[in-house]
Amino acid sequence: MPDCVIRALAIILDKTWYEIYDDLYLVGREEASVSCHDDVWGLYLRMNGFEPFLLPETCPRCTTIRNFTKYYPKGKYVIGTGSHAVAVVDGDYYDSWDSGEEVPSFFWRQNNEFKGGKFTWPRTITVR
Repeated sequence: MPDCVIRALAIILDKTWYEIYDDLYLVGREEASVSCHDDVWGLYLRMNGFEPFLLPETCPRCTTIRNFTKYYPKGKYVIGTGSHAVAVVDGDYYDSWDSGEEVPSFFWRQNNEFKGGKFTWPRTITVR
């Protein structure tokens, strides 16, 4: 399983690395999928009150993780680049290396009114 997913989820959910690892294993088993699959950790985020958004592909280098934190200075987010996941909390991104120039393709935003259901990509959002 990609370590970046576990680290990002542990940060935004205020859990230990081991708790997230175990939780994802259980969700993956329930869904008959591997715990590192996007659908598994996407479902886990949805179960914990996060809502998914796709970023538009019209200008792929326009938004970086560093810029994203300026556009969204409040709240908890998990940003995905397609091969990496990064935690963002109140305008600061957390990673094991400086991934600020990486280009996100989607993100999950905390919205505690949004819980449950199967994981599906909903809509594209334009970053301000």
